[in-house]
Amino acid sequence: MSHHPPSLPQKRRRRRFFPFAIFFFGIFTLFIGGTAATLYWAFSEYAGVRNIWLLLCGAPVVVFLLAFFTLFTLYRRFGKPLGDMFNAIDSVAEGNLSVRVKEHKSEMFSDLIKRFNKMVDELERADQQRRNLTADIAHELRTPLHIIQGNLEGVLDGVYEATPEHINNTLDETKLLARLVNDLQTLSLAETGQLPLHPTRFLLADLLQDLTSSFSSQAASLGIELTSAIDDSTFEINADYDRLNQVLSNLVANAVRHTPKGGRISIEAGAGTSEGRSVRIQVKDTGAGIAPEDLPFIFDRFWRGDKSRSDRIHSGLGLAIVKQLVQAHGGTIEAQSEMGKGTTFIIEL
Repeated sequence: MSHHPPSLPQKRRRRRFFPFAIFFFGIFTLFIGGTAATLYWAFSEYAGVRNIWLLLCGAPVVVFLLAFFTLFTLYRRFGKPLGDMFNAIDSVAEGNLSVRVKEHKSEMFSDLIKRFNKMVDELERADQQRRNLTADIAHELRTPLHIIQGNLEGVLDGVYEATPEHINNTLDETKLLARLVNDLQTLSLAETGQLPLHPTRFLLADLLQDLTSSFSSQAASLGIELTSAIDDSTFEINADYDRLNQVLSNLVANAVRHTPKGGRISIEAGAGTSEGRSVRIQVKDTGAGIAPEDLPFIFDRFWRGDKSRSDRIHSGLGLAIVKQLVQAHGGTIEAQSEMGKGTTFIIEL
């Protein structure tokens, strides 16, 4: 004969029944003791016997009162907080991440309850991020897929001719899809700590020179001045050259897109200012800047300053990848911006 473990509702009913069981047991004990005492006072004729009966009948009542008071105190200090905690755990197990445990005046459980509530907060935030990510990915994939499907169906139906222009437009959309998939894979590996890094020792000045050379032609064609500077040209760092180059390339490319003609972009490097950080790299631009209400979200996935999402050349994951790659190196990154005056990204490694 098989035995099934009790379900969560059954467990909750048992826990709720416990204090009522204690209460009714106490009432029953008081009734028995009171009845016995009444009978004694009614029929006892001798003081000695009366005292013995008083002792025999009163002792259980006193013991019960002490036990009831002790159990009630223990229940308030231990049973109630633990009961609330177990109920909250059961709710979380059922998928309800909005539940929180009410803080009790118990020094023993106060810290535990705060940690539990914080843990559930993080679970709820992670679950919401997962839902948002799924919706964002679906949104980002839908547009290029519709364009590719529409172009191909138009060619097959004879609406469009298979001209190089239409073929190139379709090819651009496939490249966007491939870039999105690659960026998602990089971001996923970085967030889970599984992205392989290959650190080497190299001159930081060489990296800045490569960046300047890579973007100098594009910047010049847009009328933007691009410069780099380093406090010590012999300064060496130990990092993954390609990944760090990817970080700075994303930041410079982002600066180029948002800096108007006649603006300036500078890449500066020097000694770190935070404790335990050896190098500080800054990418500054004189672009339009980022609104204060948007600044806390710029490293989120698929964040774009253009709420219309008209910029379809990029996946919207660039800054999220930048943050994860910097953190994978044990570093930090922050952004400072002022509307109309530009933005500065600060990396410390």
